[in-house]
Amino acid sequence: MLQRIELFPKRYGFYPYIWLIYLAMPIYYLWDTHGYEWYIGVTTFIVFLLTYRQLYMTSGTSLFSYWLSLQMFCILVLSLVIDPNMFFLGFFTANFIGWYTEKHQFRVFLMIFAVVQTIPIAMNIQYLSASQLMFLTPFYLIMLASPFGIWSMLKRQKLEAQLDEAHQHIKELIKREERMRIARDLHDTMGHTFSLITLKSELVAKLIVKNPERAIQEAREIERTSRAALREVRQLVSDMRAISIVEAIADAKEMLKSADIEMQMVGEQESLHDVPDLTQNMASLCLIEAVTNIVKHSNATRSVIKLERTHDGISIGVKDNGSGISPDKYQGNGLKGMAERLNLIDGSLRISSDSGGTDLVFSFPLIATEHQGGIRV
Repeated sequence: MLQRIELFPKRYGFYPYIWLIYLAMPIYYLWDTHGYEWYIGVTTFIVFLLTYRQLYMTSGTSLFSYWLSLQMFCILVLSLVIDPNMFFLGFFTANFIGWYTEKHQFRVFLMIFAVVQTIPIAMNIQYLSASQLMFLTPFYLIMLASPFGIWSMLKRQKLEAQLDEAHQHIKELIKREERMRIARDLHDTMGHTFSLITLKSELVAKLIVKNPERAIQEAREIERTSRAALREVRQLVSDMRAISIVEAIADAKEMLKSADIEMQMVGEQESLHDVPDLTQNMASLCLIEAVTNIVKHSNATRSVIKLERTHDGISIGVKDNGSGISPDKYQGNGLKGMAERLNLIDGSLRISSDSGGTDLVFSFPLIATEHQGGIRV
């Protein structure tokens, strides 16, 4: 099958065809020429038409400058051989010069264009009356100025396209961050719940024979915990689960009690009343993660949770007398997730661990920025 010939790229629509109306003027001047001037004029005009098409077809390629130079040469020939008014064809060239995105090329071709448009007027200035000069001058100045307007418009369109692309990229990053947030919340929020269920299940197995009534009570507690976990999952899917530090301390106390780990509380919980909600939620999840690690990995018998209000924020310490953290665990998902959460609220994490236990301290500023939910100062 024969391939269909495309006069102009489809992406430009009818725009290139509309400007062909202005070719009626050079056709009028060519109509009255004779002899060698007619042959030169018609040939040059046909080449001009070819350059007009090729400039649309080669936009953005190295051939664009070649066709633009040839078009300016055609305008110069037509203006000198046929009629000085042919310099009005320069409006076509002025449009194409504005397509250059590289500033150096734009300036070079604009200067060449200015010279090409000036030559016909300069060579025929003695034959032009004052009224003709007054008529030509505004159009001459408009032709030299219009590339700047087109260049500025196309540059703005390009910046808007880049901005739209950046917005799309940001949306993708937000989606990715949301997936990471859900993964962290599943680990931090549900990890301690399942640990609690596991501990209570082991306790029930031990109490079934020794203390059946206590075993039934613990089994009911497991049921309540599992239902609460189900509610947490539903809330997690719809939005970030908000939890205060006071609530997290209560959960931590219950977890440690179920694991037969003694807990000592140091500091006043009332000092947390002015901590922004989002900051409280991040800190609470870090606290729950720290206590979960004690229950699951430390083999500790005692723990201390210390709240301290410093001059620039809040400090929360979680200490145990367990076996410590091995070096390969420092990059685990739990500690990594804590560091990421604290980074969101401009907080910091400090860990010291040896065979005598682990001392984990995380702190965060009291006055948060607006995106953290606090008061901007």
